[in-house]
Amino acid sequence: MIQTEDLSKQFGDYWAVDGLTLEVEPGQVLALLGQNGAGKTTTVRMLTSVLSPTRGWARIAGYDVVRSPADVRASVGVLTEQHGLYLRMSGSEYLDFYGQIYGLDKASRQKRSQKWTEYFGLAEAARRPIGQYSKGMRQKLALARTLLHEPPVLLLDEPTSAMDPESAQLVRHAIASLRSEQRAIIICTHNLVEAEMLADKIAIIYRGRFLTSGTVEELKRQLLGPAEYEVRLRGKWKQPAFKLPAGVTPIDPGEAGPRYRVEDPESANPDLLKEFMKRGMEVVAMQELPRTLEQVYLAAMAQVKHV
Repeated sequence: MIQTEDLSKQFGDYWAVDGLTLEVEPGQVLALLGQNGAGKTTTVRMLTSVLSPTRGWARIAGYDVVRSPADVRASVGVLTEQHGLYLRMSGSEYLDFYGQIYGLDKASRQKRSQKWTEYFGLAEAARRPIGQYSKGMRQKLALARTLLHEPPVLLLDEPTSAMDPESAQLVRHAIASLRSEQRAIIICTHNLVEAEMLADKIAIIYRGRFLTSGTVEELKRQLLGPAEYEVRLRGKWKQPAFKLPAGVTPIDPGEAGPRYRVEDPESANPDLLKEFMKRGMEVVAMQELPRTLEQVYLAAMAQVKHV
């Protein structure tokens, strides 16, 4: 649904985006992560045919972003950081205006406008001028506009920015429900917890280039190493002295019990537990230590800054 090959954009002597190759299948959500100025916004502008690539190519829903810009724009719903809301219009007037731009008939405009204003809790405010809306309400209205023409591709820049926790949860649920076999989604965000919740794939970009990409679990193993486990023992404990199974390495113990780095948990963990039980040690729990996308992101940045 979204494909790029060597996608690049040069401004003067500066390469804002340099050699991005990615693919997002229908039904997938890709989180695009990176520092401010890393090239995320420039990438989105090329994917929406607002900017032409200097090098490489991109296709959206099968349409080339250079050869078929009108088809590309009809196929994407874009939530930008600056929403471009017309503050003197009411919410309903604004959505109706955009529905006309998208070529929707009056009945479809009314039906879809009502659907999304009700979903985002804006039905009562729909007749009020947008200038009276809070930041969170404006964000939800902009997202309703993005979804109005039911596009197969969504490009969302900080979709829960300025929202209270309840509204942010509502938007996350909406994004999750929009995942389908006919739709692909890219989210640009600094909210790493949100990215880990929503995304099937993660791509980290630095100074216009991909550092790495993959699923969260793939990136955890790639950048943080094998999974780590803690064994909680009943009563006071001391570090057990026995031969560890292959692929198991002791690490600094925690307060609850010994900790191990495990190459292949499925085969090694049962053997490890057997060793404890042989020695009459009562195991209360064995759990994987949590590792977050934030740790993955910081590890990726640390690598590139030391190159």
